[in-house]
Amino acid sequence: MIRFDSVGLHYGPTPSGQVGAEVLRDVTFAVPAGEFRWLLGPSGAGKTSMLRLMYLAVRPTRGRLGLMGVPIHEARRRDLPALRRRIGVVFQDFRLLPHLTAFDNVALPLRLAGRPEGQLRADVTEMLRWVGLARRIEARPAELSGGEQQRVAIARAVITRPALLLADEPTGNLDDEQAQRLMQLFNEMNRLGTTVIVATHNDALVQRHPAPALVLSHGRLIEDR
Repeated sequence: MIRFDSVGLHYGPTPSGQVGAEVLRDVTFAVPAGEFRWLLGPSGAGKTSMLRLMYLAVRPTRGRLGLMGVPIHEARRRDLPALRRRIGVVFQDFRLLPHLTAFDNVALPLRLAGRPEGQLRADVTEMLRWVGLARRIEARPAELSGGEQQRVAIARAVITRPALLLADEPTGNLDDEQAQRLMQLFNEMNRLGTTVIVATHNDALVQRHPAPALVLSHGRLIEDR
């Protein structure tokens, strides 16, 4: 499902024309299809940059990256949108569309995929019920709390039943009960075959749900356990 081979990444050039320092250096690992992995490390370790490579926001500066059998480092740009549609992402900053209701934000990926309205309504309504927002279905993001917005973002990421699910600090605005419910959802999706990668600082959550982990420090993979 995911293969990094001596991957390096830097952002740049800066406004002054200089290339930024590498944020990931010589990262090598593989994650088989259907696996669950924690992505761990302190702030600034490179977790978000690694996720950005996985959801194709950026390409490696050097090294080789493979996703779902596709060599991303040499793929054509026009081949990437179809691959992105197989990836669900829970962003740390939610990225909800402010003019859309909770229902319409969650329904958006299905509409973009061409799902008929009659088919998607039941799925979206059930997903919002699962994340505890059945009564907030018509609310817009500005009318929702941070935790409610995060749950809408999670529902949007999983509504298409993606082959690969990436989550960046998905429990950051959730209380303990909501976090446990979220993990139930992620574990169920993983049981059904979705590959799941979750970046988190929540040590208690990791201890409560033991799973293999990728551990980053200063842009390097220091542990693949």
